Amino acid sequence: MRILITGGAGCLGSNLIEHWLPQGHEILVIDNFATGKKEVLSGVEGVTVVEGDISNKAVVDECFDKFNPTHVIHSAASYKDPEAWEEDTRTNVLGTINIAKASRRHEVERVVYFQTALCYGRPEEVPIPVDHPARPFTSYGISKTAGENYLMAAADLPVVSLRLANICGPRLAIGPIPTFYKRLKAGQECFCSDAVRDFMDMSDFLELMDRIVCEETPRGVYNISTGEGHSIKEVFDQVASYLHLENEVEAPVVPVGEDDIQAVVLDPSKTEEILNWKAKVSFRETIRRQLEWYDRHGVNDIYSHLSRPAK
Repeated sequence: MRILITGGAGCLGSNLIEHWLPQGHEILVIDNFATGKKEVLSGVEGVTVVEGDISNKAVVDECFDKFNPTHVIHSAASYKDPEAWEEDTRTNVLGTINIAKASRRHEVERVVYFQTALCYGRPEEVPIPVDHPARPFTSYGISKTAGENYLMAAADLPVVSLRLANICGPRLAIGPIPTFYKRLKAGQECFCSDAVRDFMDMSDFLELMDRIVCEETPRGVYNISTGEGHSIKEVFDQVASYLHLENEVEAPVVPVGEDDIQAVVLDPSKTEEILNWKAKVSFRETIRRQLEWYDRHGVNDIYSHLSRPAK
């Protein structure tokens, strides 16, 4: 396969590269390195890296014309500043349109879109079924959902849109796990929102991606999740226990902010049925593997799509 990955220096994209490259696939990455780390892809033999913005149609078209991909993994996203509406729109909407049109022109075999679970907004039921109405209210969620809508409106595009739980693995730089690990290692105080989230190990995600790109996965939208919800306090307790601080630290639990959602847990039953796939790694093991990776490699920048709480 000739696989074009947008946002290939990010957590998901870089893990896919490490997973697929030994299998002999050709890979081209487009990344502006706004959140991804350039050094992750530096000197990696077999990967062509183009530093550029997918909102630039000329950049996208040139990459497609030279590389002629058979598969496209659209992982690029703008999310780190909740007030950057224009940038979110350029990347998540216009950039997605550019990818969709180029994919159509080159008749790619598969387009895989990484969608945020925040597309559902504040859900009416939890776990959230895949046919739940999309009601995003943040810039990130609104723009990512608009991008998904454009892709799904192109009936001739072989699109699979994955609405993702919190995927944990190498280079994870968002969410409570790296935040708690970094702060507790530094002797800093922590607090927990009373939110509930679903967490999934990278190995389960990579197994699913192999099926999606190599098999005849029906076009459509899928929830990717264990289906199990865990509180942020549970995450804190796991991190504290791992660091042998469970009897030394406390973290008060506070209500979620106005721009956050109390419970986001996806129902993967349709995905499990159609794709004959099910996440296998437990919550405790997922957190342990993530923390072991931080022990070896450390934690770099930590991003969030949420606004900073008012002081």
